[in-house]
Order: sequence, then C-alpha cells, then structure tokens
Amino acid sequence: MPVTILGCLFIVPGLVTLAYHLSQRPVDRWAALMVFLEIIAIVGGVFLLKGRNWARWLMIGWVGFHVGVSAFKSLSDCIAHAVLFVAVAYFLLTPPDSKYFQASPSE
Repeated sequence: MPVTILGCLFIVPGLVTLAYHLSQRPVDRWAALMVFLEIIAIVGGVFLLKGRNWARWLMIGWVGFHVGVSAFKSLSDCIAHAVLFVAVAYFLLTPPDSKYFQASPSE
C-alpha cells in the first residue's frame, strides 16, 4: 500500500507541474530542466507501481536531489524535503515494502 501511495504521489504532482511548466509563456530559462525532472518523477512513479527495483533508487535519488536544491532556497524548504526524503527512503527500503521490489521480474 505505501508503494502505491508513493507511486501516485510522484505521478500526479509530476503530471500537474509538467502541464503547468509546458503552458508557461514566455518559456523560462529553467523550463527544460524542470520538464526533465517532472518526467523523471512520472516515469519513476509508474515503474514504482510496477515493482521495478531501479525505480525505487531513482525516486530516492530524485527526492535527495530536491533536498540539495532546496538547501540553497531556504531552511524550511530544506527541512521539508529532508523529512520527505526520510519518509520515502523508509517506505522504499524497509520490509515489507522492500520485498515488493525483490519479487519483481528480473530487469
């Protein structure tokens, strides 16, 4: 159940923010990077739901990247992302949820 929730929490906001950034005019200089990061979230979320082991590592890295980026923005953003990172890592790396990824077909 937590993997399903996490997968959806990566997919839905990824789709919403992707649509938002693609609709912005004029195009911001960071738009390509933002779109790339949102596509990573969507793809990672989809493959989390499919039980792919590489997807859980991708999503842990993706949230970790956000912790690093938010450290340059503000302390409160950094703390929020760090708490999210710990929660995501906990659910994706500890049993019984980690067994979901071990049971997936070989990659």
